[in-house]
Amino acid sequence: MLNTTATPTHCPYCALQCGMNVLPGPAVEGRAEFPVNQGALCGKGQSAAAVLSSQVRLTEPLVRSPATGRLTPATWEEALDRVADGLARARAGHGADACGVFGGGGLTNEKAYALGKFARVVLGTSQIDYNGRFCMSSAAAAGQKAFGLDRGLPFPLEDIPRTGCLILVGSNLAETMPPALRYLSELKANGGTLIVIDPRRTRTADQADLHLAPRPGTDLALALGMLHLVVADGRVDEEYVQGRTRGWEEARSAVMAHWPEHVERVTGVPVPQLREAVGLFTAAERAMILTARGPEQQSKGTDTVGAWINLALATGRPGRPFSGYGCLTGQGNGQGGREHGQKADQLPGYRKLTDPAARAHVAEVWGVEPEALPGPGRSAYELLDALGGDIRALLLMGSNPVVSAPRAAHVESRIRSLDFLAVADVVLSETAELADVVLPVAQWAEETGTVTNLEGRVLLRRRALTPPSGVRTDLYVLRELAARLAPDLEKGFPTDAREVFDELRRASAGGPADYSGISYDRLAEGKAEGVFWPCPADASGMDTPGTPRLFLERFATEDGRARFVPVAHRPSAEEPDAEYPLYLTTGRVVAQYQSGAQTRRVPELNKAAPGVFVELHPRLAGRLGIAQGDAVAVTSRRGRAEAPARVTSTIRPDTLFMPFHWPGAGRANTLTNPALDPTSRMPEFKVCAARVERVGGSSPAGV
Repeated sequence: MLNTTATPTHCPYCALQCGMNVLPGPAVEGRAEFPVNQGALCGKGQSAAAVLSSQVRLTEPLVRSPATGRLTPATWEEALDRVADGLARARAGHGADACGVFGGGGLTNEKAYALGKFARVVLGTSQIDYNGRFCMSSAAAAGQKAFGLDRGLPFPLEDIPRTGCLILVGSNLAETMPPALRYLSELKANGGTLIVIDPRRTRTADQADLHLAPRPGTDLALALGMLHLVVADGRVDEEYVQGRTRGWEEARSAVMAHWPEHVERVTGVPVPQLREAVGLFTAAERAMILTARGPEQQSKGTDTVGAWINLALATGRPGRPFSGYGCLTGQGNGQGGREHGQKADQLPGYRKLTDPAARAHVAEVWGVEPEALPGPGRSAYELLDALGGDIRALLLMGSNPVVSAPRAAHVESRIRSLDFLAVADVVLSETAELADVVLPVAQWAEETGTVTNLEGRVLLRRRALTPPSGVRTDLYVLRELAARLAPDLEKGFPTDAREVFDELRRASAGGPADYSGISYDRLAEGKAEGVFWPCPADASGMDTPGTPRLFLERFATEDGRARFVPVAHRPSAEEPDAEYPLYLTTGRVVAQYQSGAQTRRVPELNKAAPGVFVELHPRLAGRLGIAQGDAVAVTSRRGRAEAPARVTSTIRPDTLFMPFHWPGAGRANTLTNPALDPTSRMPEFKVCAARVERVGGSSPAGV
């Protein structure tokens, strides 16, 4: 029975943005009429109301006492004055670029837009990026090269069950997006085939008709080997290639160096499995390839995704119904967060910061001169690495890099070396604990705003609750800081989300991610299923329908044709050797989310996932004398982490796996490699060289 006091909104966690209702209590329930989840919620979504409690979240500003060095309660006026003073001092002493801004993929479109505007207009700094750089930047770069446009999925999730064969590369949907697992079940029920590519036999791989388990960091070789077989077996869709693409001959030449036996030696995937995968994929009239963090979080992630796109293009998939290539965005607003100005090289509407026409358009909306806008700045890891050097002060919103960044201990040391750090967050995260000022901000159920899910579906999150009296919104924070740092610009930072969105619409108009035809009224009406971008405003004032399915008639390139990009396999930035003989890969578990700053505060989630672990194969464990539950130490060239052993045959014998949600002794990202993709600037989270050893006794403290 429908609760008449329910407020319809969306889950605060992953990029599915599942529909839910907020009920008195507060409590939540799934919203059956929302098409993405149809009422289903994972454990994180079901317990989302727990973090709204005043017992687990920040409810008053904190400032660091000069006398004791501890964070102590303060008034909002004092806290904001301290933040403005810290930023102003850095700017006055070292220039505008001495102020850094670091955002988050969980911020609403309005907050992401306002944060980018604040950095460039109020602070005048080029040094802004966000943790979404660590999510799908490689897929975005590859999509831009191939299709001229990046939108995570160019089709709705509902198309997946209607394809004939799905290749899922480096995604464990069963743990990262559990409500989406039904699309795979429906695919199989409809007679479709599922191929999962992952070094581990995950819960998702258990659903597969065929599971390929390559060595970490060899997804690029695997894609090239499959395309080689497509060419050798005469399975290229020549008519499609001739009519809808460019660059095939160069890509074809590059792929011929990756013959099956060579690919088997590189990847560890037997040639018969390669041939079976190619046969299943090419035999299907309709087929899709979906990538996630596995192939993307590599120092060659852009080329790796490009190779999978080449396979899709050569077989005539993109731009055809129920076929194509897509990327499974991870963070809640990872898609919208990068479209509207948080990213170092982008302006709102997914415009390039280096494009004079884009600068002129956005500058006019902002009421400044185009030449006043700074150029592109550093990418996320490079920005964090520069803290305490060129960057003296940092404003951080909605991110926890002390746990989530690669080479995390080094990043923590750079944060500690800052002259000034201000953090706006919901909880006192590990990064917030290091701040000079901590600003408690409103949560998903306490403010209105829009988000864009992995399908490019723009959604309205409605305010259901009043935040605690000591809490303010991020928009309030930016308005108040603007008033202190640049009083003449204060009016450009309204605290009403609808006003911000209306300005965002103008700023995005005519850009690749055009939201100008989307309004709050439109998002709130009917079934509230959202509107897919691009959705330009109609000159007559009538609503335009949005674009659920991209590329059906043409790609977003100048001539409407997709581009093959020739790529060749190369090793990871760091390969195993005598000192570090194993691969280490990282990922998520079903009960925790990202750095765990919020989910680790929910008792029922901690019961389901009580702490970090090291997954290793029985053969490796036997050789090293490691038993289930033993405390083990994993060491890489960057650090050491300790955790209990989890011995399982579902992982390759040459590979270790650790989840990255926990701080302390088991902080997995202490180990990971910050080697960057040359195009996307994505760090190589998914593969580095490591060793493991038993440390004896019980599990280490804090794990």
